[in-house]
Amino acid sequence: MNWKPTSLSAVKSGNISLGGELTVNRLGFGAMRITGEGIWGPPKDPAGAIAVLRRAIELGVNFIDTADSYGPNISEELIAKALAPYPKDLVIATKGGWNRPGPNQWTHDASPAHLRKAVEGSLKRLRLDRIDVYQLHAPDPAVPFDASLETLANMQSEKKIRLIGLSNVTMEHIERARKILPIVSVQNRYSFADREWDYVVDYCERNRIAFIPWFPLGAGTVAGRLLETIAKARQVKPTQVALAWLLKRSPIMLPIPGTSSIEHLEENVRAASLQLTDEEYLKLTGITELAS
Repeated sequence: MNWKPTSLSAVKSGNISLGGELTVNRLGFGAMRITGEGIWGPPKDPAGAIAVLRRAIELGVNFIDTADSYGPNISEELIAKALAPYPKDLVIATKGGWNRPGPNQWTHDASPAHLRKAVEGSLKRLRLDRIDVYQLHAPDPAVPFDASLETLANMQSEKKIRLIGLSNVTMEHIERARKILPIVSVQNRYSFADREWDYVVDYCERNRIAFIPWFPLGAGTVAGRLLETIAKARQVKPTQVALAWLLKRSPIMLPIPGTSSIEHLEENVRAASLQLTDEEYLKLTGITELAS
């Protein structure tokens, strides 16, 4: 498939190295919302979801984040249907370690047996021989953390996984994991409006680990007088300012805003070209609680 070049491009967000092996543009795409309601089952408009994925590639997005639990399985299947055979520079990151008993329901299972089955399933659905970045979706309180990581390390040695990341973890988890194997990325909830994991972002920056903020726009609820004032002055949307803030927050930040709409996708990618001034950034960063 030939991808058309475009002036609206995620390339303008700059790039980031994953483990010194892969380089991607710093504005990626989160593929959770291309599934059905409750992140369950197929989307109402499968053709629309495929169109969004293809448009993301056209716009220079070369990092797509998904998980076997999105659908479950649906997100990975749609990515393969839309994009395989994949562009050479496309990096697909997926996750495992959760079960899905129903819509909006998630249960832990990061047991070695489950993770091995999850990796094999993702390889098949994504039509890959090796997964570029595989992330433990969350530590399982019923399974030793080291056992989960050792399983992924074994599958990495079997050439089924290239690089390994973590999701929904504390700094202690990261440090513990790094004693077992190299960690190239951390994915935690983080946004302009939600900075609980600030210290993890700082830790990742010090150690050159990519930080992938999930819920980077707080599901579109980002608000606040200063944010809106800057957006109005720049003639952009507050969500675009919020993404620009993330990109300026740290060079290791890799936002993955997701959507099922091409229009919304293009709005998000437009934020790659929005450069906040140091004054704007400092004013925004100084806010500890958003105004209502």
